Amino acid sequence: MNLGGFLNKEVVVDLTAGTVNYRAINEEDAKKYIGGRGLGVKYVLDNGPEVEPLSPENILCIMTGPVTGSRSSMSGRLCVVTKSPLTGTVTDSHMGGWTAARLKWAGIDNIIFAGKSDKPVYLYIEDGKAELRDASELWGKGTRETVKTLQATHGEQDLSVMTIGQAGENTVKFASFINEHDRAAGRGGTAAVAGYKKLKAVVIKAPQKGNMPQPKLEAEYKEANKKAVKAILDGGLTAPNKGGLSVYGTNVLTNIINEVGALPTKNSQFTHWDEAEKHSGEYVNEHLLVKNNTCHACPVGCKIEVEVKDGKYKTRVESFEFESSWSLGSNCLLSDSKAIAYLIDRCNEYGLDTIELGHCFSVTMEAYEKGIITEELIWGDADSMIDLTKKIAYREGFGGLLAEGPAKVTALWGAPELSMSVKGQSIPAYDPRGIQGIGLGYATSNRGACHLRGYTVASEIAGIPEPTDRLKPEGKGELLKVFQDMLAFSDSMNICKFSSFSENAEHYAEQYSGMTGIPMTADDVMKAGERIYNLERYYNNLAGFDKEEDDYLPKRFTEEPASGNSAGEVSRMDIMLNEYYTVRGWQNGKVTAEKLRELEIIDPENQLVK
Repeated sequence: MNLGGFLNKEVVVDLTAGTVNYRAINEEDAKKYIGGRGLGVKYVLDNGPEVEPLSPENILCIMTGPVTGSRSSMSGRLCVVTKSPLTGTVTDSHMGGWTAARLKWAGIDNIIFAGKSDKPVYLYIEDGKAELRDASELWGKGTRETVKTLQATHGEQDLSVMTIGQAGENTVKFASFINEHDRAAGRGGTAAVAGYKKLKAVVIKAPQKGNMPQPKLEAEYKEANKKAVKAILDGGLTAPNKGGLSVYGTNVLTNIINEVGALPTKNSQFTHWDEAEKHSGEYVNEHLLVKNNTCHACPVGCKIEVEVKDGKYKTRVESFEFESSWSLGSNCLLSDSKAIAYLIDRCNEYGLDTIELGHCFSVTMEAYEKGIITEELIWGDADSMIDLTKKIAYREGFGGLLAEGPAKVTALWGAPELSMSVKGQSIPAYDPRGIQGIGLGYATSNRGACHLRGYTVASEIAGIPEPTDRLKPEGKGELLKVFQDMLAFSDSMNICKFSSFSENAEHYAEQYSGMTGIPMTADDVMKAGERIYNLERYYNNLAGFDKEEDDYLPKRFTEEPASGNSAGEVSRMDIMLNEYYTVRGWQNGKVTAEKLRELEIIDPENQLVK
């Protein structure tokens, strides 16, 4: 391979046979799909969209990008790509911290797991070599004890551990990978796939030293990185110790989104809650904040570490994030930030997606309140929520049912309308009645309801890169496509999404060109992102998501009016979806052969380009 940034070495693990092999990266695939998310999706598609998620045939890919672990700002990301057991779609879930950088520094680009082990194992990587080791004594342990045990074995210095907890071991459909700094690859149930395969952890030993990926064009890369850093330092949201993300973390959004009337409350029955301020970034900073942590090569430091010093919710935990505090907070009418911190701690310990867990609670609370079920769970009952969290992680009793995810559970109750989900994945913290574009984003996201596929909130709320009317449905199809395509590229370069608050496609193109040596323009960035987004849609179409009805929102959003400062509004999917399909060049939600040929995903004979 003649591309800078790549080490050209992938670890291929056959868990059934217990073997570890190495392979080079196909250069043409790397050029077309960039790395990270895009290249991982290509691997999952090549493996076949018909596989069962929890089967030996499904593969689990841990992917980096061409700038991962480099001097590029916010380049400390990796993604886990697989077929989701929660949704049945292709999914990718991203993790920050130092795990990704250490994988590169250890001499490895990517790891692909296939098969299923007959006993618990972990993968140990050092000096460009990987080996499977017995994890029988780790099985059954939470993430923190697993990390401590592996640090005792391998030494804490220069070590990163990404592991599953009890939720992953018990194949909870929304189980998450957690690393040593409480960073999560949270959505889509990727850790359930690992748990099924009896893969407990990936352990990486690697000092930084001189092992950073080296750019092909040093002078060009240096200048590109200088411009990107300046954009971040000058950014309104990203400026260190000044911008909202740096000062308050992602939880800076709680009061903002609540004020405009777009904070889903009481399982989205309302869009504003007076008590939400009590778990906001401002409140947490004043009462619970310990420090702002950061990831590799990131000056922003958006990770909020909090401490509850005494009482039954005593804990010290990182990741008091907006999504987590909302899902476990306003979504469930729980305003006690100390209780929320403890719930986040439990999620990190068991390895659970906080968003999906909060929806498990809220659908149960509403179903009980309406007499649909007899299992009692009262709005805002923190102690019962904590107790139920453990039961879900261990699949005990009623918790075992909820472990299948809110969409499946409410369908079994005969009340699917209670689940605020798309393609089986529950919505994040933005109500689509008060922010029209994000609703379209939920409906057309390739991994189920997700704000991170196309973050139109940047434009509709923050005015980045330019403001649009949050309540106007017209034009949102085109706006969303731009966001989806650019973020598909940044996810594949594996640079933090928050960079997009300050950087643009030109910044990405210049960094990519300097690192890899491949000339790229801003237009090329958007075309590559479009190719990746269509590749994912193609996978989902082949997996059975081939109808317009698959791109939907729950009727609560399209029929029940919002409250607060969005009072009376409903999601206008009727306008937005048709516009979106036209802009995408899709037919009723299905990517066309013409579009696939245009993007060089298939050849003139309609065969997948290898």
